[in-house]
Amino acid sequence: MSNVQGQLTYTEISAQSAALQAAWDQLQKQSDWVNRYIGNDQYEEVVFIGSGSSYYQSITMAATFRKWTGRSASAQPSSDIFLLRDATLPREKKLLIVGVSRSGESHEVLLALDSVKNAAHIDTCGITCHETSKLFGMTECLLSPLGKEKSTVMSKSLSSMTFMMQAAIAMAAGSDAYLQELKTVLELDEELVKASDTGIKEWVSAHDFNKTVYLGLGALGGLALEACLKLKEMTYTWTEAYGTLEFRHGPKSIVDSGTLVCFLLSQSAREYELKVARELKEYGATILLLAAERGEDTDFADLVLELGGAALSDEARSVLYLPAVQYNGYYNAMKRGLNPDDPRNLTQFVEI
Repeated sequence: MSNVQGQLTYTEISAQSAALQAAWDQLQKQSDWVNRYIGNDQYEEVVFIGSGSSYYQSITMAATFRKWTGRSASAQPSSDIFLLRDATLPREKKLLIVGVSRSGESHEVLLALDSVKNAAHIDTCGITCHETSKLFGMTECLLSPLGKEKSTVMSKSLSSMTFMMQAAIAMAAGSDAYLQELKTVLELDEELVKASDTGIKEWVSAHDFNKTVYLGLGALGGLALEACLKLKEMTYTWTEAYGTLEFRHGPKSIVDSGTLVCFLLSQSAREYELKVARELKEYGATILLLAAERGEDTDFADLVLELGGAALSDEARSVLYLPAVQYNGYYNAMKRGLNPDDPRNLTQFVEI
């Protein structure tokens, strides 16, 4: 670990635009992987699996796959595959399991893939940031070459693997339109990372909250869970994540004047999500909107961080939400005198 508190995490969050570009370039070299695996329509369902952050990005990957290809996909925690397979996976379908792991060493992912190796109806593949890992040697993997990290908490690894898999899905769908959307994301990302850094740093320095809630739908729902985990990992504070409209069904009872509610605001469900935001504002919550664009409909919010890419699909835009939520964890940790590089009780991968 670095001797300078927080240096690793800050550097890795700030380097994600280069990691996205490297992932894009690497995918052009691995296009055969797309044809063999997620682009192969012999598979009746594609199941993305991971643990922790890798599970949350699996949710985003699965949502993107369903939307862009029109085919069946799901996301499952790795442990459910080897512990509760019959309750988790259909028994008759031809399945492809995609193992997602930054390190390629997560025991639960490895155990999950090993547990299905003799199942005739299941094939496997993966995505990782480490070409010398057990996962990379166990099954054919996409590789995010600049996703490697020294910090415990995932940042550019998650952004780059999510983006790389989305680009692979766009290829699998045969969609030049979605590939062009992802090229636009590459063009936007570097400046957005800088703007997110500045905006969140100023926001955190001026505000304190005793509760934080992240809300998102669809592909952004997985990233809302990841945003929650980033803050929890780095600051040890109370934070939760929900589907945006689901939050109204009971959980909104916790909202008070000390609550920050951060919306990963979609374009496709914007009107409905903003209705929820206005309601929570009336209950006393502080409202932070991560939005493709601001407008008269967002004027009520306490802060709107404008991401750009309003014409993009919510799925393609999804990685643009990540810098802000990652910096929010980082700056809150630094404000509390904590070291986000080395959170208590955590390691880069979990052993069983």
